[in-house]
Amino acid sequence: MKAPEKVITDIENYGAAFEANWSPITMPTGQKTALLGASYMVALDEDWAIGPAAYGAAQGQFGGLFTVGFNVQKRWRLAKDWHLATSLYAGAGGGVSSDKVRAGGGLMLRPELSLRREFGDWYAGVGVSHVTFPNGRGNIKDTGVTFTVGMTDRFLSFAPSSSGSLGRTSYNTGIGFDEIALSVGAEKPRSGSFTRSGEPLTTRKNKAGADLRRYFDSGSAWWGMEASGAASGGHDGYMEILGNIGKDWGIGSERLRLGVQASAGLGGGGNMDTGSGWLLRVGPTLRWITPWGPTLRLDAGYMKAPWGHYDSLQIRGSLAVPLEKGSRIPGSNNPMELGRISTQTWFLNTPRFNNFVFKDGSRESVTGLGLGMTRSFGDTWYGVGYAGSAALGKAGAFSYGMFGLGAQTPKWNGIRFGAEALVGAAGGGGVQVGGGAVSQGEPWAQWEGGSQDRLRVRVGIGQWKSLGGDKHSTPMVNVNIGWAFGTLGPAN
Repeated sequence: MKAPEKVITDIENYGAAFEANWSPITMPTGQKTALLGASYMVALDEDWAIGPAAYGAAQGQFGGLFTVGFNVQKRWRLAKDWHLATSLYAGAGGGVSSDKVRAGGGLMLRPELSLRREFGDWYAGVGVSHVTFPNGRGNIKDTGVTFTVGMTDRFLSFAPSSSGSLGRTSYNTGIGFDEIALSVGAEKPRSGSFTRSGEPLTTRKNKAGADLRRYFDSGSAWWGMEASGAASGGHDGYMEILGNIGKDWGIGSERLRLGVQASAGLGGGGNMDTGSGWLLRVGPTLRWITPWGPTLRLDAGYMKAPWGHYDSLQIRGSLAVPLEKGSRIPGSNNPMELGRISTQTWFLNTPRFNNFVFKDGSRESVTGLGLGMTRSFGDTWYGVGYAGSAALGKAGAFSYGMFGLGAQTPKWNGIRFGAEALVGAAGGGGVQVGGGAVSQGEPWAQWEGGSQDRLRVRVGIGQWKSLGGDKHSTPMVNVNIGWAFGTLGPAN
């Protein structure tokens, strides 16, 4: 008789926090804007935390100014309900630019000092921050008051060395999202939509992106976030980041569900007049929860920039895979207690593109800065996604978002090898990318070490290619530094 498989119950509990802030700044032209920032930080100890973050323009006429990167924070306890925090954000991006307003190479730094008052799991505070784009010809910089609101959380995870084993827990592990989806779609501008130069927008824009969902109300409602960019249609450089909330109902079966979703967030770039950057969207949703695990979705919607000159009708299809819960069927009495442990890794992504072709005919190397995420599907295969922007070079405002599939070998003496293939969208910064669709292939080598082998250092050498226009390509070197953790997925 076969011995029962060992079930792992040991999990580590790290402190974590969701944090948002509002930072008014003055542009070099004297125009006023404000950056809305969001970050998710995991505690390294009682005082230090680090995690991914993003900032986007949310006031004035600079919609499309985005950066993505990492935030490092240290806190000092002043009293029972008070703490002082100092933070340093480093990210890359750009967006709306001109001869008078320049993001330079794309690197953004934002140090902050703030005083916070705690209210249970929530906190709020006020402080001072300095925003600067310091390299290249960047001239965006200002110091001002910043306002912060945050919520404490916990980050539960298994050791990544336990990947593939059965595990048990009554709580969500990792960042707490239940599902990740990859999507492609199209949108058609309506009359009254214009470019920033006042020309009517008439061409259809195709987009590619990804989203994360967390379900509640017995699995019939959700909240989440999504990011997408232009993949064709002449609007390369367009990007949007939205928060979503929705609910659906079964149609004859709990697996086939019709519902509605509302979204709000920031977007712009690609010479589209989104004004301050705010976007609102609402529309119907349809999802089929397959018996095999993945979910197929079809969404439609009406989107409007309330303080700009852009509105559109859009449709998209998505393939979603579970990150944690074994059952996504509303009303199911199968709580996520027993499952198979999978490894997820968050990376600081720093690709160097050796020979970008620019729209003015010049060629130059560009270094990017962004975020990467992988999720294992067994011992060999894994899913992967990257999002980031140019940080060094002359391509400030160039951004990329890609997703794909990878394969890896077993680990030998702390070293692992693998390769991955990705597709996605990119544009902006004067880089010649046709409509915005791009691909990337990359073999890599990775060292794994640190506490419970959570630290990852990966170096890859590959090829990046624009799939539209002249279809130019460039060799690239990709250096990633990551942190791995185990999450609980389906038991099958």
